[in-house]
Amino acid sequence: MPIYEYQCQACGYEHEALQKISAEPLTTCPACNKSELKKKISAAGFRLKGSGWYETDFKSGNKKNVVDTKKPAATADSSKD
Repeated sequence: MPIYEYQCQACGYEHEALQKISAEPLTTCPACNKSELKKKISAAGFRLKGSGWYETDFKSGNKKNVVDTKKPAATADSSKD
């Protein structure tokens, strides 16, 4: 479940909530009890990149080895000119 960030427009209180994606956004501020709570837009806490578990466990066939350590063939061919 993702963690959403909220900020109260009335008192400025910032709040984090662990909610299902399908859950309705919170509206009542836990600090001042006014219905001024708005969901903030923020970046994800992680990125999937590199050659870790995601590369090897969740891809199939020729897509498994996306990170290639070999030199490209175009470089070798261009040196023969």
